[in-house]
Amino acid sequence: MRIKSIYRYPVKGLSPEGLRRVMLEPHEVLPYDRRYGLARPDCQFDPDVPQYLPKTQFYMLMRDEKLAELRTHFDPEEGRLEIRRDGRLLEAGIIDDPEDRHRLEHFISGFLSDTGTLELRIVGGVGHALTNASEKPGSATYKYVSLMNLATIAALERTMGVTLDPIRFRSNFYIEDMPEWLEFDWVGKLLKIGDARLKVVSRTVRCAATMVNPATGERDVNVPVALKKNFGHLDLGVYAEVLEGGEVTEGAPVSVIA
Repeated sequence: MRIKSIYRYPVKGLSPEGLRRVMLEPHEVLPYDRRYGLARPDCQFDPDVPQYLPKTQFYMLMRDEKLAELRTHFDPEEGRLEIRRDGRLLEAGIIDDPEDRHRLEHFISGFLSDTGTLELRIVGGVGHALTNASEKPGSATYKYVSLMNLATIAALERTMGVTLDPIRFRSNFYIEDMPEWLEFDWVGKLLKIGDARLKVVSRTVRCAATMVNPATGERDVNVPVALKKNFGHLDLGVYAEVLEGGEVTEGAPVSVIA
């Protein structure tokens, strides 16, 4: 079993960034993963006291599939976010600079709303990750990495009769050369991935965001219904907590150690 690909999502709801390697730290997500989010008007996020909030308080693919039409790139050294569509640069700025952030907010608001009056704030707190997972029993934090078995996606594809882009599931690590559905047996077990050690804490429940084609922004297949109909549950992939940090690269081996 090996890591096929690695992704992070600097802005919750926007496009992923592929990585060749990543350094994991204990009880943390991938560096800059879900570092920022697009807050709705009723979002209760406090940057001085950041805490887990349900994804419904943010603009994201489950409700706002048009976001999939944008391609973003985040430079962590400069803090610069670039937004493109069809290869053309539409907006860019230093995301923590108030003036630049306001301009980025205004652009995304106008993109999502024909009237340009949609209220939207880019939020984020130092050391905080806007993850979709609340703290799971038996773990020390809410900050997890997500693992996806490519063979399980293939099993779902066979039952649906379609091809699914793995990016649809917005996971951090995609694993190849393992039996389908084996990851569910990992819950409660320890893994070694590259130089890091992780504990698998739960299965990942899938929502309507997986209905959105990441290339087109269209709702083209109903993944939750297909999972329930064919497999009797809504789960695909697992969450894991990093216990011991270390480097993980593309091609890194994955093994169960306890």
